[in-house]
Amino acid sequence: MIRVLLADDQSLVRAGFRALLDAQPDIEVAGEASDGEEALAQVRELRPDIVLMDIRMPLLDGLAATRRITEDDALKDVKVVMLTTFELDEYVFEAIRSGASGFLVKDTEPEELLRAVRAVVDGDALLSPGVTRRLIAEFAARSKEPAAEGALAGLTEREREVMALVGIGMSNEEIARRLVVSPLTAKTHVSRTMVKLGARDRAQLVVLAYESGLVRPGWLG
Repeated sequence: MIRVLLADDQSLVRAGFRALLDAQPDIEVAGEASDGEEALAQVRELRPDIVLMDIRMPLLDGLAATRRITEDDALKDVKVVMLTTFELDEYVFEAIRSGASGFLVKDTEPEELLRAVRAVVDGDALLSPGVTRRLIAEFAARSKEPAAEGALAGLTEREREVMALVGIGMSNEEIARRLVVSPLTAKTHVSRTMVKLGARDRAQLVVLAYESGLVRPGWLG
């Protein structure tokens, strides 16, 4: 059973998400929070698998709450997905850099929300790949110069290749087809790359791919 914490200051939003999630046989809402401080306390108490976290909340915003969760070793198994009203919210890229596993717009289709919850808990896919790629490209283009290549020194050539493909939004299945290997082999390469770079999940691996210069925003087409 996937346990979800809903953190949003709008009760109607929480109610809508709860109705959808609780109707699923493999998902349950473990708790709700209306501000960032409450969300943080609930995460520490309930240890949910995933937090659907609104970016803008009173007392402590979702970005700060996410940082505190992802920086706490005791909460390393808790995934955070940011909720935003706008696809290109200026805070989303920083949220992913801070450890969030991805983001969803609040008016996303119900099927996409369910797919996203299951995917991020499984650790096998980046949320909303098309929108996320556009967002990361937009903010990567404005960010600092790429980090030194030394950041990737411990990777094999195949791992660099896989990381670049993850960086442009490819799934394990797509990577497998591109490299003519099995999906399991592709997943293994992705996992090893994440371990070597200390990436929490695929979302952070994408950010590292841009920040290291391995992938350039203009490559997205």
